[in-house]
Amino acid sequence: MNIGNIKDCFGCGVCATVCARHIIDIRLNADGFYEPQITDAAKCTDCGLCTEVCSYSHEGLALTDACIKSYAAWSNDTQVRRKCSSGGVGFEVGRTLIGKDYKVCGVRYNPDTNRAEHYIATTVEELIPSIGSKYIQSYTVDGFKAINRKEKYLVTGTPCQIDSFRRYIRKFRCEDNFILMDFFCHGVPSMWLWRKYVAEVEKKIGKITYASWRNKLTGWHDSWAMSMDGEKTGEKVDWHDSYNMLIRGKKGFYNSRLSQGDPFYRLFLSDSCLGKACYDKCKFKYDHSSADIRIGDLWGKTYKDNEDGVSAVIAFTSKGDELLHQCNCTLVEHTFEVIAEFQMKTNPIAPAYTSKVWDNLHDADRSLSQAVKYPNRVLRIKRWKGRMNHLLRIIKIKYQFK
Repeated sequence: MNIGNIKDCFGCGVCATVCARHIIDIRLNADGFYEPQITDAAKCTDCGLCTEVCSYSHEGLALTDACIKSYAAWSNDTQVRRKCSSGGVGFEVGRTLIGKDYKVCGVRYNPDTNRAEHYIATTVEELIPSIGSKYIQSYTVDGFKAINRKEKYLVTGTPCQIDSFRRYIRKFRCEDNFILMDFFCHGVPSMWLWRKYVAEVEKKIGKITYASWRNKLTGWHDSWAMSMDGEKTGEKVDWHDSYNMLIRGKKGFYNSRLSQGDPFYRLFLSDSCLGKACYDKCKFKYDHSSADIRIGDLWGKTYKDNEDGVSAVIAFTSKGDELLHQCNCTLVEHTFEVIAEFQMKTNPIAPAYTSKVWDNLHDADRSLSQAVKYPNRVLRIKRWKGRMNHLLRIIKIKYQFK
């Protein structure tokens, strides 16, 4: 028994990591999502390890005895807080553990391959490329395979990646060597969306040398912003150069915000091009996690006037909670409902125009501007209805006082 018949899964890559015969490859499928492929079925011994560690193949969570503690949190280092997507807690967790001789398996963007990739960081300087959200599916295999199970690691990733990884380290009885951290996940968009977006941007700035998905130049609540440099417009950024790169930050030549109609964000957040497993099989929304720590943006009403960035932080294990109190962070305990107020409770639902978006993504000759018109049309109708409802409320109030 192996994962050869599994299609449209989470694409976590843990099956390829555990396979002792090295016959599982992780490749992009026809819709642009990572999926396992058996490269030589004749060498398979039917050991079943690949399905045993596969989150997609199990109904429940790998972590069954969660003990939840919920915090609003932010780094006490103002420069870290300014650079990170929300409050900088993820970076502070990594920095704290590196100081305790842990290694970190995090995610960085590789402009040479135009993809997000898991990698191993052993110093704070090497950790810097993991800063900030990357709203595309990460390729895990090289990073996961580089992990020595006898050493201590922080491993970060999407909830499905982390659930599979916990099954993996539990199988080999080495959970005590690991801290696992995931995040509130919306879902992952197709790599065809990202590649088409990159191709259109590169026509303006040349081969991309740097990409950032979030910045707080106009405040945390308007931080959904793509920032890119290209060979025509800027020097290649070496995030390993010095810690000062984190402090300095970078404003790329190409800048496009969700609030200004950025096509990548508009299509991603419209739920029109997510993975099939995100719609049908995700079991990790809201308070469901197999991580020790979950992080995200605290979008609720409590911190609605804060523009510096506040992290929503959930400790699901006592080990995770103890670690949080050792980090250089301010922690303010709240109920889970406050911390997760605006987080998704259920899986996304594909809009009615989804097939039209997919037709666009599968056609290399069609621009994203043709695809983005569908969510833009829905947004215009929604805004029009909102204005009309507001007007009706005003009329009703005036009528009551006559």
